Amino acid sequence: MKAGLPHGYRQVGEDRIRENVGLSYPKLPPGLVIEHRPGRTVTEVDSLLGAALSGNVAPIQTDAHYSSQTQWGRILVCSGVTLNLVAGMTVRAISGLTTANLAVDQVRFTAPVHIGDTLYAETQILTRRNSESRPDTGVITCHTTAHNQDHTSVLAFTRTFLVPLDADTVRDATNY
Repeated sequence: MKAGLPHGYRQVGEDRIRENVGLSYPKLPPGLVIEHRPGRTVTEVDSLLGAALSGNVAPIQTDAHYSSQTQWGRILVCSGVTLNLVAGMTVRAISGLTTANLAVDQVRFTAPVHIGDTLYAETQILTRRNSESRPDTGVITCHTTAHNQDHTSVLAFTRTFLVPLDADTVRDATNY
């Protein structure tokens, strides 16, 4: 079966394959751009749970009548919800095997997000280097942008995180 192995999977037994989570350090060279799929449609539940979990009770994000009287005419999704949804969209490809997030920087919300908007994300790898303090780990810095269904940019941020230098060793040890 090895010869016909689909991309994104690895052989774990005879006639058995497993999905890979997270690209390995060598597969994340600076300049690489990853389009994350599927897109993610923001629901009312997403918006309300995010507001409830964060304690953010701003009426622009929780009160439909209040929001209808603003320039937007409807509820805005909390920026923290937007950031978390988009960051989450990137995990499967780039940081599924991360051992630590080190930084989220230069966060910019460039347009409002509303319930029912579908978000799409794209990440460019900016830098990578071996960790000085953890010899089996690499440090990746990337820039992620997101746009909605109308191709309007809604978010941009830079993130730095740790990934194992040898993903297959981690996958074997953790049954991933």
